[in-house]
Amino acid sequence: MKGYFCLLKSVCHLVFLLNKKSVVDFTEKKEYDKSVLNSAVSRYLVQAAVIAAIYAVLTLLASSLNLAYGPVQFRISEFLTVLPMFTPAAIPGLTLGCFLANLASPFGPVDWIFGSVATLLAAVVSYLLRNVRIKDIPFLVPMAPVLFNALVVGVELACFSDVGFGFQNFSWVAFGYNALTVGAGELVICYALGLPFAVFLLKTNLAKKIFLMRN
Repeated sequence: MKGYFCLLKSVCHLVFLLNKKSVVDFTEKKEYDKSVLNSAVSRYLVQAAVIAAIYAVLTLLASSLNLAYGPVQFRISEFLTVLPMFTPAAIPGLTLGCFLANLASPFGPVDWIFGSVATLLAAVVSYLLRNVRIKDIPFLVPMAPVLFNALVVGVELACFSDVGFGFQNFSWVAFGYNALTVGAGELVICYALGLPFAVFLLKTNLAKKIFLMRN
């Protein structure tokens, strides 16, 4: 787990350097101000850690209702998947949160990998779609987790049989069923909770205060 947090720190640092709207305007400086850079990276790490913790706790809450794992999922935590549009720190944050939550999955290590990969891909695409809006509403951002969870988790579940996991167990019928059910649950959470949450953060300017966003 210590190694995972080191990887998280490295990812956050890399994302920070690549973020064009970072707190530090590197284009106007010949040399990096190390104190400011460290402060900004620390801020990213804190944001990622808080997002990871909230996601994991909410997923475990859904698990207590038998809604977090398997073909029928209604993870309350998935409304947080809109956060990459506000901060790139949400990318490693959501990925780590999913990994931690899936440690309790009855599907074992397979779910740790597939679930985390689906969340990572969805978070990256959501971040890339952050400026694509219709009347200032980010309709496409919640679609990324819907599609990636349907496809990736759909493949994962389609490879399980009575004897365990194996790609030789894959069938298109099982994939279609699991992709449909997982995607439907994701669609409900992401658009019924996630999209209104994103609009709320935008309209109230809370996102700027919480994530210290720049115009």
